[in-house]
Amino acid sequence: MPPKGIYNRFIKRPMDILLSLIAITVLSPVLVVVALLVRSKLGSPVLFKQRRPGRHGKVFLMYKFRTMTDERDANGQLLPDSVRLTKFGKLLRATSLDELPELINIFKGDMSIIGPRPLLEQYLPLYNEHQMRRHEARPGLSGLAQVNGRNAISWESKFNLDVEYVDHISFSGDWQIILLTFKKVFIREGISSEASVTMEPFKGTN
Repeated sequence: MPPKGIYNRFIKRPMDILLSLIAITVLSPVLVVVALLVRSKLGSPVLFKQRRPGRHGKVFLMYKFRTMTDERDANGQLLPDSVRLTKFGKLLRATSLDELPELINIFKGDMSIIGPRPLLEQYLPLYNEHQMRRHEARPGLSGLAQVNGRNAISWESKFNLDVEYVDHISFSGDWQIILLTFKKVFIREGISSEASVTMEPFKGTN
């Protein structure tokens, strides 16, 4: 069942619309500058678009600034992320500037300011019943898992935090996560896992 409560039913979505609109307006110069830098350093397209499952598993197109090149091997296969992720791309990820286009997804209603992060569509069949509950809420720009380790914690821990969030959505909780997110971004904590430049693919829970 979807999360209940006055805040979740009547306040959270209007707050998302208002905050995303304010952020897009205030950060528009930053968005333009980053877009120009991405175009100059990584080429086009400037935006990375990918299908991601949202609330109730409904798939939407998520927007991010591109952080990798399209370098391929002799067989035409994309090179590993560690090769294609440039210093500029790492900087965008470390500062979370690559996430800013998701404000458009929030304004449209695909996402929320706070919620479980939207993951890959291919993970849907791999979730167990408990993990699937993360889709009872709109995915977020940031979430409980992001302020408690982000990519530095295991998938199981991340999913448990996602479900914990779904069960306890509140106004005060969301604002606490928003403030902690600013802190995490500022100190650049938990950007990558210990074993990879990005998070290792989820392969299901044994």
